[in-house]
Amino acid sequence: MLSEEEVKNLLVETEALLEGHFILSSGLRSDKYVQCAKLLMHPDKSEKICNSLSQKIKKENLDFDIVVSPAIGGIVAGYEVARSLKVPCIFTERVNGIFTLRRGFDVRKFKRALIVEDVITTGKSSIECADAIKKLGCEISGFACIIDRSSGKSLIKHKIISEISFDIPTYEPNQIPDYLKKINPIKPGSRDI
Repeated sequence: MLSEEEVKNLLVETEALLEGHFILSSGLRSDKYVQCAKLLMHPDKSEKICNSLSQKIKKENLDFDIVVSPAIGGIVAGYEVARSLKVPCIFTERVNGIFTLRRGFDVRKFKRALIVEDVITTGKSSIECADAIKKLGCEISGFACIIDRSSGKSLIKHKIISEISFDIPTYEPNQIPDYLKKINPIKPGSRDI
């Protein structure tokens, strides 16, 4: 497994840690953003970090036979984790704002799923993904991500297995600190795609 320092170095090296004024997928605001796509665009680094996450998942002894990820951010992380754990991997996509399975994906022959994301902040996307899978009769065994930035405040009731945790403050849109108000906000997430 990678040390926390090694994970941070990979994030810095790939310019995945960003500073500015960000509108998160949840609508919350932050002065830091982790753009995992910048890390995951490098296959060697993706494999390295997701193999390390897979080792942490194995230590938890979860019972699952498929990995499911919410699109778009979770696709590469889910694939790499599934590849390392030697289980199938599929993803949910938003159709009219609701996560669903498309592309011929079917979970009915699987009993338990592990939800894998790139970053979890509020947990909303992971929960929506899990709900879509549960409606089709597949139980949820747990949740995993490369970066947990929820600070223990996620909507997810299961333990979150993560490669690294960051305590990055988030703000409601009407409670933005003055220094952040001076920076034009950008929305780097994929929720509205």
